[in-house]
Amino acid sequence: MAIRVYIDQGHNPQSPNTGAERNGLTEQEITYEVGRLLYEKLQADPNYVARLSRPTPTTQLGTSNAGSLRARVEGAEEFGADLFLSIHTNAAVNSAASGSEALVYRVDSTAGRIGESLLRSMTRLTGLRNRGVIARPGLYVLRKTSMPAVLMEIGFISNPGDAALMRDDPELFAEGIYRGLNAYYGF
Repeated sequence: MAIRVYIDQGHNPQSPNTGAERNGLTEQEITYEVGRLLYEKLQADPNYVARLSRPTPTTQLGTSNAGSLRARVEGAEEFGADLFLSIHTNAAVNSAASGSEALVYRVDSTAGRIGESLLRSMTRLTGLRNRGVIARPGLYVLRKTSMPAVLMEIGFISNPGDAALMRDDPELFAEGIYRGLNAYYGF
């Protein structure tokens, strides 16, 4: 039986909920592209069935921040996902902050173990620092899903090096996540 993965490309192309903007890049464009590339990998693999929260670059979810988040969770629930995977970029005031993180409701959980596998594979390919799995129980998409949910902060859009890698080689991030899923599920 194929694993059903709901790929949530964080943020919207326009307000509300557009995400971070730094180094001439927007979070929603990066997350759209990495999610699209991951979707193609999963759909080509008979072990998975995938769905995108934003199937086109102009797909807008919700008319408010709360509505956008609710639409993402509802989409995963309607799809019957086995995993909710949200893709984001991080941002910090200090432009030296760098690396990748996996945010989960609880670290000692299925989502936490999936997050560890995704980070291991992705950081091995990208060369970015593995900043670990972090509990963020207040995040709506981690709190409201009935399936394991992992929010991947793939790199810092505020760091010139991370930003350039996300802009120039989004394929590396998608491939790293894909390999992490295969490692976790034993494919």
